Amino acid sequence: MRKERIKLLTDSCSDILPQQAEEMDIQILCFPITVDGKSYRETIDFTKEEFYEMTANAQEFPSTAQLTPFEFSETFEQLSQAGYTDVIYVSIGAGGSGTNQNAQSAKAQFEQDHADDPNAMRIHIIDGGNYTATYGYAVLEAAKMLKRGAHLPELLDYLQDWVDHVGLYFVPLTLKYVKRSGRVSAAAAFAGELLGLRPFCRITRCKSTVLQKFRGEQTIVPKLVEFAKETMLPHTPYIVMTGVSDKLANELAAALTKQLGYPPAYICKIGAAITCNSGPDVVGLVIRQKSIDD
Repeated sequence: MRKERIKLLTDSCSDILPQQAEEMDIQILCFPITVDGKSYRETIDFTKEEFYEMTANAQEFPSTAQLTPFEFSETFEQLSQAGYTDVIYVSIGAGGSGTNQNAQSAKAQFEQDHADDPNAMRIHIIDGGNYTATYGYAVLEAAKMLKRGAHLPELLDYLQDWVDHVGLYFVPLTLKYVKRSGRVSAAAAFAGELLGLRPFCRITRCKSTVLQKFRGEQTIVPKLVEFAKETMLPHTPYIVMTGVSDKLANELAAALTKQLGYPPAYICKIGAAITCNSGPDVVGLVIRQKSIDD
């Protein structure tokens, strides 16, 4: 029996930084992004800060495309040839992209092509269920576990349990982007700007809903702290989300640290997936809760 050798694989929607991925030996497949008719690869062709600027200056709303079955097939073959016994791919939520299904198709093809090899690499695909650090954090933690000597069942159990109990909540601070993306109607966005209202949004299984509206920027941090205190499981890790400006995120991190007694696991800058829907200026939370359907 071969010695276990595991590779962690994810995609750029996880918002894991390239330097984090290199340090933790995580392989990242990068999504295609189109801005004003020009194609790019997320994290390869621009930083997050550069993408915020590109979004602000774009004539047309940026769009993302799926990772293809061919890209996954090529990656799986390369990892197999490199001698890995197992690859764990944690994907962008299947509800928001066909990427997970494309990975499943490539897995089926790989298994068919290697059906006669009893030592063929095994492929494990976990639906991240959502966007950004909702699964990116779990991949980073799994990488730490792997470095400490964790085996395959422990890693798979941890990853599945995390994505089954994590929620994404955020407030877009500039409504013109959610209006353009269709998340908020033009009339509602116009009224919101006039009244100083900001939608408090939840994304569950890649579907966005507005839970309530906050009046005035000064209410955002206290409201988010109150929500986190009521909703998240006690003493569990949380992540603060931010975009082009860190001001509110830093205030939120400080307020939550005071309220909960411990700091966020980290402050995560949103990537293209959230930016394309909400714009580059947001503040939000990723928290663990009893059920993502609560």
